[in-house]
Amino acid sequence: MDRPGRPNIADVARLAGVHASTVSRALDPAARHRISAAVAERVAAAAEQLGYRPSALAAGLRSGRSHTVGVLVPDLTNPVFPPIVQAIEAALAGAGYVTLLASTEADPAKEALLIRRMAAQGADGIILASAATGSPAPEAAARLGLPLVLVNRRLPGAQLPTIVSEDAAGIRLAVEHLLDLGHRRIAHLAGPPGVATAADRLRGLRAALRAAGLAPVAVARARAYTRRAGADAARALLKPGRPAFTAIVAANDLLALGAYDALRAAGLPVPAVVSVTGFNDMPMADLVDPPLTTVRIQHAGMGRAAAEAMLARLRGEAASGLARLPATLIRRGSTAAPRPA
Repeated sequence: MDRPGRPNIADVARLAGVHASTVSRALDPAARHRISAAVAERVAAAAEQLGYRPSALAAGLRSGRSHTVGVLVPDLTNPVFPPIVQAIEAALAGAGYVTLLASTEADPAKEALLIRRMAAQGADGIILASAATGSPAPEAAARLGLPLVLVNRRLPGAQLPTIVSEDAAGIRLAVEHLLDLGHRRIAHLAGPPGVATAADRLRGLRAALRAAGLAPVAVARARAYTRRAGADAARALLKPGRPAFTAIVAANDLLALGAYDALRAAGLPVPAVVSVTGFNDMPMADLVDPPLTTVRIQHAGMGRAAAEAMLARLRGEAASGLARLPATLIRRGSTAAPRPA
């Protein structure tokens, strides 16, 4: 290159001995298959030698796509979401897309604002992990012409590609495990109202107990999927006059850790007096004291499936509707046989 300034696509084409359109294809993961591997390698070497980086803005103007996808989660501090987002990001990157991540803080108004902002930034679609009853996302995305995919949560009645875990069947595994240990007085820390995971897990718990001729001795609904909310809900279960129980089935791992806090403060050790199960098998659930018995969801599997559904929609293909991925029970040290009355 014999002139100063930032190298451009024409410079790369001259050095590689190809047409500028070939450079565009070689540097676009979605179009690279249209040229030979040898030519793609020559172009990549020329671009590296010149320090050329494709302009996302220019590419977007040519294709009408920014090759960015927004991902909205309800809480960035919840350890269950990073492995899901990581899988989404990896799958999208393989197709040449960049991920934009934001937290809605479980606030519908903020969710709607973020969707508008991401649309204004040229996002090609939104993957939503914060869906709850009354979510403005479907209407907002449709109004803005943005494809929408749901992951980890579903919206009843919404005709959208949705990737979730087998929540009802998964929590049934936890209940059956406790029944096998001999527990018959089981309480439930339910998730927040309006969230499909909470409703599905409560439904699964009731069904599993009903099959054994039982019912939950008590249900306390947490205001959010957080450790603090779990502790508050567990303290409500421990109030004088409430039914006694030997086990708590929590609707997620953070609620289970909150139950640990409340039980410890009440002098009720886990699992010697009360057994506790969680849901999600979040990272480091095996490192708490005692290690948490929980239901493992397919974090990476959900992320990849959500990304694939989004890419299908961006290609104009009809993405599948509701997909439920199986869950498995992970037995650890937080559950044991109930002590004699």
